[in-house]
Amino acid sequence: MIPVNEPLLNGNEKKYLNECIDTGWISSEGPFVQSFEQQMAAAVGRRHGIAVCNGTAALETAVAALELKPGDEVILPTFTIISCAAAVVRQGCVPVLLDSDPETWNMDVDQIEAKLTSRTKAIMVVHIYGLPVDMDPVIALAKKYDLKIIEDAAEMHGQTYKGQPCGSFGDISTFSFYPNKHITTGEGGMVLTDDDQLAERCRSLRNLCFQPHKRFVHEELGYNFRMTNLQAALGIAQIERLAEFVERKRSMGLRYTEMLAGVEGLEMMPVHTEYAKNIYWVFGMVLKDEVSFNAEEAMRRLGEKGIGTRPFFWPMHEQPVFQKMGLFKEECYPVAERLARRGFYIPSGMALSDGQIGEVAKAVTEVMKDLISN
Repeated sequence: MIPVNEPLLNGNEKKYLNECIDTGWISSEGPFVQSFEQQMAAAVGRRHGIAVCNGTAALETAVAALELKPGDEVILPTFTIISCAAAVVRQGCVPVLLDSDPETWNMDVDQIEAKLTSRTKAIMVVHIYGLPVDMDPVIALAKKYDLKIIEDAAEMHGQTYKGQPCGSFGDISTFSFYPNKHITTGEGGMVLTDDDQLAERCRSLRNLCFQPHKRFVHEELGYNFRMTNLQAALGIAQIERLAEFVERKRSMGLRYTEMLAGVEGLEMMPVHTEYAKNIYWVFGMVLKDEVSFNAEEAMRRLGEKGIGTRPFFWPMHEQPVFQKMGLFKEECYPVAERLARRGFYIPSGMALSDGQIGEVAKAVTEVMKDLISN
């Protein structure tokens, strides 16, 4: 089986992990944590980085830090991971959804202004799969209506929008370091901001809101979202190779694109837009409408050939947990629904070899030919 993802851990990972063990610094108090925060902040041109235990925790911390009030509305895409909407709901806020752009699969920024109300307080931008959201219109609307921008750059390590790093646009931004990301710490995440007060609030929230002089007297409920020194050690070894990893991913994506260009029935992400080159966090594809089968059947057939796959995100408005809460009643977002049902991605991990790319492309070609001919 060629797995859908396998990280590349052949740099200084063992060296730095051994240093943690040899020194005894394995908890969140270890020196690698602050160093990783500083290096990640520098990589995206931010003043502050606040390391946390995973990407979901980063979103939860970011939304909580903005001190939104119950009933406040946050605009975000329906086509995303559930962590985004969950962070909004858990703060007592109301998620307001947008459909996707059919070409880039990102949120359709042209739909934002029509969704604004007097209760709208923030826009959560989520960069999806390889290309960033078109940020200029978002920034213009945020300034016009005095809205906060929460930028989820979980999948965008090393990506830029018009030459500026993703993760640098939001009032507060987040990253994930799950094993399928360009930089991994196993689990892990980070909140980034230029705002001193927001940064201090995030540090407090991730650490149970301990007080400096009265540690166990709490004025507010926080979280234990701390990153360990072990995680941060991995992160530092990974960020040392970020430029290399970005080029590696782009090379993989271009090779897949060339090998699958003539396959009937497939839509693939653009290699670039006018504002960014695809970073290919994953290599996704969507079955064209004339194809009679769905992504589930294509994935099943690829699995029989030893090819790992994963489905696309399922839209927020169709999530049973939110429907039970009475959210998104009778809402319909056709582009996102199509992506969810007809989209999937193939092995895209950093450790994928050229030979494996060739095997995967051959299997995809054979499966598509067989399914279409039958």
